[in-house]
Parts: sequence; C-alpha cells; structure tokens
Amino acid sequence: MRLVVDLNRCQGYAQCAFLAPDVFAMHGDEGLLYDPQAQDAHRERVAQAVAACPVQAIIVDELDMAATAPAAGEDSDG
Repeated sequence: MRLVVDLNRCQGYAQCAFLAPDVFAMHGDEGLLYDPQAQDAHRERVAQAVAACPVQAIIVDELDMAATAPAAGEDSDG
C-alpha cells in the first residue's frame, strides 16, 4: 500500500505515530517521518491512523489492490 501525507496540512498531533508506530514517527515536536510504502501487515493500524488524524492529512492509495482483485474472478465463461 502506498501512503501520502500532506505535510502542509499535518499539525503534528502524532495520532498516527501512536496508532501505527511501525509506519509513522515524530521527528522533533512537529516533523513527521513515515514509510510511503507501508507493508500490508500494517494495513489495520494504518487505517486506524488515517481515521484518527484530526486534519485528515493521510491518504492511502489502494490502486495496487484494485489491480490485483479482478484476477480471481476473471472471465468465468471459459
């Protein structure tokens, strides 16, 4: 999964770092560091962090999942 954080919008509340510390970390009082290519194992915690962000600065790009989903049920007419 790919993450994008609008660092202009981020106010350093650190809810994301608290909920998903393997993906987000605070650098100093206001600087946010994050892994833009977070592993799927962290998906649930990232979702909690996205929901908890008071300024909605975190965006999760799910296109990689949408590209793989149709493969399971593709063209069953045979």
